[in-house]
Amino acid sequence: MKTTTTIMKRFKLASVLFEVDDFLRDHPDIVYRAKQPTSYAPNTGVFTFTGKVDFCTYFNAISVGKWRQYTDILTVRLHLELAGDACRIETRGLSLGPDDLVRVSTGDVSEVEASNDFARVEIDVPFADAEIAGFVLSSQGTTMVRNAYYYTLAEFEHIRPVDIALCTTTFKKEDYIIPNIQRIKRDVLGCDDPIAEHFHMYVIDNGRTLDAQALSDEGVTVCPNDNAGGSGGFARGMLEAINADEDFTHVILMDDDVRVSPESLKRVFALLSLANSQYARAFVNGAMLELERPNIQFEDVSYVRDSGGYAKIKPDLLVDDPHDVVLNETISVEHDKAYGAWWFSCIPLSSIKENGLPLPFFVRCDDVEYGMRCQPTYMTMNGICVWHSRFVGRFRASVDCYQYVRNMLITIAVDNCSSESAFMLRFWRVFHIYLRTLNYSSAELWLDGLEDYLKGPEWLMEADGSKIMQEKGAKNEKLAPVSQMDPELMQNLSWEPEWLEGEDARPAFLKVLETIPHDRHHFPDWMLRKKPTVVAPNGSLAPWTKTAMRKNLVVLNAGGKEGTVRHMDRERYKQLMNRYRELHFAYRNKGKMVAEQYRDAFREMTSKAFWERYLHLK
Repeated sequence: MKTTTTIMKRFKLASVLFEVDDFLRDHPDIVYRAKQPTSYAPNTGVFTFTGKVDFCTYFNAISVGKWRQYTDILTVRLHLELAGDACRIETRGLSLGPDDLVRVSTGDVSEVEASNDFARVEIDVPFADAEIAGFVLSSQGTTMVRNAYYYTLAEFEHIRPVDIALCTTTFKKEDYIIPNIQRIKRDVLGCDDPIAEHFHMYVIDNGRTLDAQALSDEGVTVCPNDNAGGSGGFARGMLEAINADEDFTHVILMDDDVRVSPESLKRVFALLSLANSQYARAFVNGAMLELERPNIQFEDVSYVRDSGGYAKIKPDLLVDDPHDVVLNETISVEHDKAYGAWWFSCIPLSSIKENGLPLPFFVRCDDVEYGMRCQPTYMTMNGICVWHSRFVGRFRASVDCYQYVRNMLITIAVDNCSSESAFMLRFWRVFHIYLRTLNYSSAELWLDGLEDYLKGPEWLMEADGSKIMQEKGAKNEKLAPVSQMDPELMQNLSWEPEWLEGEDARPAFLKVLETIPHDRHHFPDWMLRKKPTVVAPNGSLAPWTKTAMRKNLVVLNAGGKEGTVRHMDRERYKQLMNRYRELHFAYRNKGKMVAEQYRDAFREMTSKAFWERYLHLK
């Protein structure tokens, strides 16, 4: 009689992080919570503490609920090496109760005696019921700890082969990209974990400003590339992974203007290695934490509204708050019309081969369209993230108006992800808001997007995206330091900081009011006030009641450090309205035909052959 022997393998799930560097100095609770001073020696990896240290945090608690959902593992254990004075180890499970309060359940407890030598300790963590699990160390004296990590015992045959190609696209962002290359070389390619042998970083240099020879080695390849924008850079990265000698299983797309956590990459590798059959083809999307406020999670997965706008599945969360750390893992990201932004998105190479490469959008909507096209299941997890500069105050009409309108209309045409009529209603509303806030440059670029959409796919496939961005960028509203503006004008202004940033929190009736055909351009001068008030650059966040009936508006960016003055121009208003009517007429006459042309050309636009020609690779 034949017997089957099950081979179990010790498999690391996540390392425990001890270092709180200068970047996280003001937010140590992301890593651990301690009332007494601690120290960490990077050269030895030894963490020294006195008193109590709580590791039930965003980076150091393990998301056991997600591991139960995404994999077939049955247990999680904690490994530690301790020396010095006696120490108590207590594992804990955290979940949210019906009252939305954090419930803490105590797991195993281990008492470690004082020792001059490092002693190895392994202890079970709560797995069956908790959402996240972590541990607390307590010492009456001074204790040292090193080499701490969570692991499981996995059946060898259930461990999937994983080889990751990281693709980051950059355009003259050396201050970001070079430190990221260095972190990955040191902490990923230079580590002792299996990922080191199954990982390659492709840096797609759209600006051709990096020293490719100096930065490239066995684990990193810098690829000078035509400036075809983010979509062109990511398409090039996908091509490199497809054509490589290595048998890559996944491609991670990552922005250049981010701070990457090497541990996040290791956790992605572990998750993919153990994913069960239900999630074997899932995308992994890393959360975006804010560079300026490192404890704020802005987004991990979002979705497309029927109107073509975007919406986050989760609210902003504080990743140094225990409640939000647990809440983050309880909110499902399995949502209709979901997409994962490409600041950090891991995609199976099989999906790329089946579904094609990005559309040639240059920037904006490429990640949205790809999510609509593939309609994948998404995996997310605490500790899988990047820090990215926040979007507040980064409004550029050449991108947020022109590129958005053009590319979203194409996305709707090829993926049917939103109502075309609802989008055009939104188009009409936003256009009029721009006019009412005297934002003529944004209104013009808004129309430019529709005009170029109507040119069809043949024009898009031949267009020089870099040249278009330069031309459209020249139309952006120019802001100057407030110190250079009229001091008497600025002194008499009254405004609230919340007008300039954040979500549009105005009452619904005011938003509806903006859709009624009224506009200061139709009123005689004697009815208008010369004294200006303040609006945000995009014009949509300031209270309408404060801006109506004014001939001049002062534009201030988030923080109020830069601005300009808009003056009412009735002639330009008439020109833009006439152009709007002409384009709307053209859209009504041939919009259906153009949409059909995009659908017919879709396969070609996303093909390997097209992109190799477009990027002048062949």
